[in-house]
Amino acid sequence: MKHLVLFLTAMLLPAIAPAQEIRLPANLEKLSAKAVEVVEVNLDQKMLQLASRFMDPKDPDEQQAKRIISNLKSVYVRSYQFDKPGEYSDSDVAEIRSQLQSPVWSRIVGVRSKREHENAEIYLKSEGNQITSLVIVAADPQELTFVSIDGPINPEDLADLGGQFHIPEVEVQKPKPDKGAAK
Repeated sequence: MKHLVLFLTAMLLPAIAPAQEIRLPANLEKLSAKAVEVVEVNLDQKMLQLASRFMDPKDPDEQQAKRIISNLKSVYVRSYQFDKPGEYSDSDVAEIRSQLQSPVWSRIVGVRSKREHENAEIYLKSEGNQITSLVIVAADPQELTFVSIDGPINPEDLADLGGQFHIPEVEVQKPKPDKGAAK
């Protein structure tokens, strides 16, 4: 599910720019106690810059990631895996969703599978023609994930960030050139 959400994000976004952060509600702490696996990533701009110093200058992939994160303001990830379904409820994510219901936010992707009981949403905040924030909420019966990335990034760059800072890897297909276009 996370790979699908990030793939859709990479295909739909023209750019991500600096933005207001989403406040994570205190009730998420109780989810940590119930979860069998928890990923918490809290990287503000200073921590991103510090982390980039440890990237291998001889590795082209790490240099690409370093270039991308040099402009980011923050990366926040919360992912909770549970032993069995029903260990979290919709009310556990209601406070985050309520922050995303204001007129400045747009839900650009909503994926809901009744068969698999999976839900994924992607929200954007824009100012004029500039996208200023990205939030992903992905949920299935045994996993709940939030991702917030603030700072300028191109959709193609999401693939290059995959595997860094617990951001899931994503495959991005480059658009094929139009064969009918004038040369």
